[in-house]
Amino acid sequence: MNGLGNDFVVLDARARPIAIGQTQAQTLGDRKGELGCDQVIVMEPSKTADVFMRIFNADGSEVSACGNATRCIALVAAEELGRPEVTVETRAGLLKAKVADADNITIDMGKPRFGWEDIPLAEPFHDTTGIELQIGPVDEPVLHTPSVVNVGNPHAIFWVDDVDAHDLGRFGPLLENHPIFPERANISLAQITSRNSLKLRTWERGAGLTRACGTAACAAAICAARKDLTDRRVNVELPGGTLVIEWALNDHILMSGPAEQEFAGTLAADTLSRNPA
Repeated sequence: MNGLGNDFVVLDARARPIAIGQTQAQTLGDRKGELGCDQVIVMEPSKTADVFMRIFNADGSEVSACGNATRCIALVAAEELGRPEVTVETRAGLLKAKVADADNITIDMGKPRFGWEDIPLAEPFHDTTGIELQIGPVDEPVLHTPSVVNVGNPHAIFWVDDVDAHDLGRFGPLLENHPIFPERANISLAQITSRNSLKLRTWERGAGLTRACGTAACAAAICAARKDLTDRRVNVELPGGTLVIEWALNDHILMSGPAEQEFAGTLAADTLSRNPA
């Protein structure tokens, strides 16, 4: 499945458990192999929601949130249950979804967290609208003063005049693994194009350059509104397409966009036969 080109191998483990860990996720995520993807998603039973969603990055690391994957899983659940409103449980919490059709799925991503200890950062910053972090010479940095936020996972947003003018593929790994981010971070470049629109490119933690990152779109939109660069409802243009992000008055983030199933199949038994790491 994919959400704006952010692609996933989705495993259905609701009928019987699937033993999967770092090694298996790396095998499935490797684009040099038979499949390849940004994330591996495992659908599991939930006691509190319609489905539990487990998320592994292509490097095998397990993470708590993925906005584009949540739309994909919500679409599957809604089609199976025959109703537009479904709930998806993640490590980041319980998410509510409304599925009008495959092109219009809205996820309530919950409330953002701005405290430095909640993001988390390695040292205190009382103003997370812009922290002291830069790439390049001290007197003329290439990137500097990102906004930081946690929307289920940590994000750093660098404000630039042109998202295509910077080599995010080179800077992304350095910033993702910067000591200021003890749990690593998703790194984005954001360009404000109007009061209700922005452009975004993202280096995704554990996955690399991606055509779309739903949580990054949420992070950029709310950080832009927090800095009064945009209104609270914006179109976020990503390489793979556009998401609509609204930071509602109750502080919840609403993300709307499409999801798509590309194909379905069965994995060979030995693909997941090794003990999970």
